[in-house]
Amino acid sequence: MKTSQGADHRDEFDTGPDTVPEMTPASARAVPMAVPQRAAYGWGGEDTPHSCAYLVPKVLQLLQGLKVRRVLDIGAGNGALCAALARAGHEVLGLEPDLEGVQVARASVPGVHFEQMGVEADPEVLRQRYGYFEAVVSTEVVEHLHAPHRLPALAAGMLRPGGWLVISTPYHGYLKNLALSLANHWDHHHTALWFGGHVKFWSRRTLTQLLHDNGFRVVAFHGVGRLPWLWKSMVLVARRQDGDVGQGRARGA
Repeated sequence: MKTSQGADHRDEFDTGPDTVPEMTPASARAVPMAVPQRAAYGWGGEDTPHSCAYLVPKVLQLLQGLKVRRVLDIGAGNGALCAALARAGHEVLGLEPDLEGVQVARASVPGVHFEQMGVEADPEVLRQRYGYFEAVVSTEVVEHLHAPHRLPALAAGMLRPGGWLVISTPYHGYLKNLALSLANHWDHHHTALWFGGHVKFWSRRTLTQLLHDNGFRVVAFHGVGRLPWLWKSMVLVARRQDGDVGQGRARGA
């Protein structure tokens, strides 16, 4: 799918002005929401992650092509992507399990709502407070998760059928893997010394399978950063399918 084709599907899942709730409806403010007891990924300041240089332009381009307004960012970090989305005119909610990240995000992006929660969040409770979204984005998050199926499951719970998921993760493919081997960079690339670092290493095929297992159909693939086939990251665009996903499907569980 070319990104411009997203506009063709807009009317199929348009929430319309009568069904888009306020971001913080008074009737749901008192609903308790699960907050992780401990999560730390090193968000101590407002510095923009280096990956934003090649990810943010692509994400903004894709969302513009899909013509969506209400966007949920899962794994918002210190709010850098949310800030860019808000500047582009999107109505944004950011979810981030790291308390320091949330505090930095709230201070640096005051016009955006942030909740301290991760992929274990209950979509039903979130929907009571914020309603459905037209698109979910998640950049460089799924590789950090021991239970990665929870991410698309949460995304599916926040989208009506026809809604969009834009997800990125470091790219792995034959030529890049070969280059890493020839350069003897695997210790650096797969470092076990990074606190809160990567625990899953995705290919286009495996990430597509994860999304397919949990309520999505992948419609587009983009490589970003560096030369083709040596990309730093890949961005997949997927569409929410009909059916209840629940807590998601984990293979081998």
